[in-house]
Amino acid sequence: MKLRWLLLASVCFMLSTVARAAEPPTKFLFAYGAIGGNAMPLWIAKEQGIFRKYNLDPQLIFIIAGRAMQSMIAGDIQFGLLGASHVTNAVTAGADMTMLLGMEDKLNYFLNVRPGIKSAEDLKGKKVGIGTPSGSLAMATYVGLDQLGLVPRRDKITLLNTGSTPERMSSLFAGGIDAAFFNPEVEQVVLQQGFPMLFDLGKANVPYQASGLVTSRKYMRSNPLIVENLAKAVIEGAAFVQNPANKKAVVDSIARNLRLDRPDRLEIAYRAIADTIPRRPCPSMAGIASVLKLMAQHGINPKAAELKPEDIGDLSLCKKFDDSGFFARLQ
Repeated sequence: MKLRWLLLASVCFMLSTVARAAEPPTKFLFAYGAIGGNAMPLWIAKEQGIFRKYNLDPQLIFIIAGRAMQSMIAGDIQFGLLGASHVTNAVTAGADMTMLLGMEDKLNYFLNVRPGIKSAEDLKGKKVGIGTPSGSLAMATYVGLDQLGLVPRRDKITLLNTGSTPERMSSLFAGGIDAAFFNPEVEQVVLQQGFPMLFDLGKANVPYQASGLVTSRKYMRSNPLIVENLAKAVIEGAAFVQNPANKKAVVDSIARNLRLDRPDRLEIAYRAIADTIPRRPCPSMAGIASVLKLMAQHGINPKAAELKPEDIGDLSLCKKFDDSGFFARLQ
């Protein structure tokens, strides 16, 4: 009798496994708001079948961060890899967005300038590209200029919205702007085109929550398993990037997605990306606090001063992954 029950239980388990395997993967849109190494865990999770492992089939699309957030608020896009500044703008406007994971927890940018600019003093009266008004790049520009002792209004520095990274590069190369900040994996290309690096903001070690996994609290309540599985897949993608044994696959992905071809550029990009992504990619409450302070201080969103980091970041999944040992198993 006992053997018969064991056989029946085994058959039921196999049937349920087959049924789950037969379920079509969940499809949804997943926007990343900037072209850079912070999106590498997403690309890797797609290319290495990690999303499929969790029965997910996201369509990864690049939409500049501000517009991506607008589409998320409208319900057209379910998930985004966006900065805490965009979540802040959404929350102060009445939306219920939140950040569940964090891929960058400091402002890690280089300031590249056109030839002839050799000091901070030389930037006075010049044009600086800032990407989009509320993006991490814009915040890096405000902080970086402050670190250099410059005040845009006082020093007659014109800040220009130059869009995405490729657009910012093109504007610098064509003479439309005199300087701009770039992330490490892209900065080397700018440098090799003859535009020297004037300042390394990363050395200032400014806490700042840049890109992270964002969705709405409503979607979390309605689809908790999808949200949890997606977070796990992204975390596994990040762990894959950081594992030295996977270097070739990661470098190949960098070459495809960032369109780098020279071995020296690929090596620099690989090291920068692997070092930037946190081992435990959870939202940084200190980084979010810095975002709120900077947004209010620079007049980007005065209402940011009324918020707490917990209004922007949600650590519930990270706590669950800690308690279950999920993080520990990936180390």
